[in-house]
Amino acid sequence: MVFEKVAAMLAEKLECEVSEIKMDTKFEALGIDSLDVMELLMNVEEEFGTEIELGENKVNAVGDLVTLIENKLK
Repeated sequence: MVFEKVAAMLAEKLECEVSEIKMDTKFEALGIDSLDVMELLMNVEEEFGTEIELGENKVNAVGDLVTLIENKLK
């Protein structure tokens, strides 16, 4: 569920097909920089109704972000 929402949000932003986005897809490969990741994170927080702090966590791939969100929702 989390992956599907994140993938849909990315696909909309990047104007690409959702099927192009996988768990191991690196943000760099999608042409997304750290500012874009922060914007995505804010949208995710709004979508899931939770606050997510990156702190020391490295978010380099879609799967990293999905795991971070899933851990916060537990």
